[in-house]
Amino acid sequence: MLMGAADLIPGVSGGTVALITGIYRRLIDAIAALNIDNLKCLLRGEFRCFWNNIDGNFLASLAMGILTSVFAFSHLIAYLLKNYPVPLWSFFFGLILASIYFVLKQAGKIRPLWWLFFLSGAIVAYWITSISPEQGHESLIFIFLSGAVASMAMILPGISGSYILVILGMYAFILSSVNEMRIFVLTVFTLGVLTGLLGFSRILKWLFNRFPGQTLVFLAGFLLGSLNKVWPWKNVLRSEMVNGKEIILEAKNVLPGNFSGDPAVLTALTAALTGFVLVILLEKQSVKNG
Repeated sequence: MLMGAADLIPGVSGGTVALITGIYRRLIDAIAALNIDNLKCLLRGEFRCFWNNIDGNFLASLAMGILTSVFAFSHLIAYLLKNYPVPLWSFFFGLILASIYFVLKQAGKIRPLWWLFFLSGAIVAYWITSISPEQGHESLIFIFLSGAVASMAMILPGISGSYILVILGMYAFILSSVNEMRIFVLTVFTLGVLTGLLGFSRILKWLFNRFPGQTLVFLAGFLLGSLNKVWPWKNVLRSEMVNGKEIILEAKNVLPGNFSGDPAVLTALTAALTGFVLVILLEKQSVKNG
């Protein structure tokens, strides 16, 4: 449910929550298990074999939690984004900031050279969150590639798939395609999503199996760089209305007017602290559950 709530925020990834709660590697393994061999089990009617091999109980439980959260909290998140954006972004800023420490903790003993992976992750994420949105293309190849790239962001902590679509200039087009039920366009986009998801999950699984510590250090750096996106105070430079909802295309991070004595700033700091403490509680719970 926490992953679903995070996915409702443009620019925040459910993968961040998966990493914090200790289920990230299990999620990657389960997605990567959707391969030809296991699909053959399904085609042969060996449903139990297929279900066990893809960790079906885990994926089903996760999917139910995400869907429940999306339906239960979508209106609340939309209301908070519209009326209380600074406290909401502050909450996620504190959440991501605290999670950096715990991801590094999961990496174990960090060797000096590994900090280069941390720096690389931070630079890549900062660069992605600083890219100005481009004009999208409506060719089938670009639609397919947009789905593939967006799906990679879905399982990377720190960056959301919807934000990648905004960068590619495809967010409004895909959203309108959903509303207008353009089946062919949505089919091509979905094929791109599935291709990217299955392919990238295998890369991540290989990295975790071969270089677990370095991969976690890189992801921690990626989280640090993604803080650029969730900084609470921004000046909107460019936006557009999509189905009555404002989509921010370009914004500049700014400092609040007064750090001391301003109730709005104090509220934001309280929200950030709440997010920070929530990560501590989630981490303790994940350790308790093994």
